[in-house]
Amino acid sequence: MIPIREPAVSGTFYPNNPKVLKEDIRQYLSIVPTGLVPGGVTGLISPHAGYMYSGQVAAYGYKTLTAGTYDTVIVVAPSHRAYFEGAALQDKGGYRTPLGLMPIDEDVARAIVEAGAFVHSDASVHRAEHAIEVQLPFLQVALGEVPFVPLIMGEQGLSLCRKLADQIVTAVKGLNRSALLIGSTDLSHYHPYAQAVRLDNAITSRLRAFDTEGLEDDLRADRAEACGAGPMLVTMLAARKLGADRSAVLKYANSGDVSGDKSAVVGYTSCVFYREGGAR
Repeated sequence: MIPIREPAVSGTFYPNNPKVLKEDIRQYLSIVPTGLVPGGVTGLISPHAGYMYSGQVAAYGYKTLTAGTYDTVIVVAPSHRAYFEGAALQDKGGYRTPLGLMPIDEDVARAIVEAGAFVHSDASVHRAEHAIEVQLPFLQVALGEVPFVPLIMGEQGLSLCRKLADQIVTAVKGLNRSALLIGSTDLSHYHPYAQAVRLDNAITSRLRAFDTEGLEDDLRADRAEACGAGPMLVTMLAARKLGADRSAVLKYANSGDVSGDKSAVVGYTSCVFYREGGAR
């Protein structure tokens, strides 16, 4: 039996009606200008909150993909529900959304597992995790049903981030695939508005500078925070090794900008890593 991961947050984080969902995403994308970056995008940092709060921020990154083509997409996300060592991927079947089935790139998934000891196959940890699922309808509208690898980090230590990035790069290069990396993360959680902006500015300034070491230092010293700090670092490290040499923070906002409640907000950003003058 082919394992199909059914939607877990459809109807809560985003509409479960396919027509409404597609129209919402197209509306988000229509607001974003074209030509935001001049090269081929290799990595994307994107939020994973409900679309009401973070959908417009996410659209900035996904708009840069609409003219590109990729052989495979690797979505790296944190585990919100369970701790486990290393990282776990689903290596067969697909993820279903209201817009259809996103097929697993079984060759790339297998190659990532075989490239080192820090990734294992475990579909069970994917069933209730939302951080990958919310990226997929945007991907389906921007790129169609491109094969992808869903990868959840059970731990997010800096050592694992480096090893995981190396395994991904080894797999992608070994198969000669044109790959897009997506790091799924929100930023600071439940601070007053002004404090959240200060914390989040620490991250966006490091992203803008493509400064992985500086971001590591800020996270270690609690000058910044992100639930998906590991996926963010993995995406930066892997994108650099796959040829990205520039970055652009395209949008920042937090939940207070939408709800008007600024007493305890969650931060979101959309950032891309690209190769200047490159093409996909």
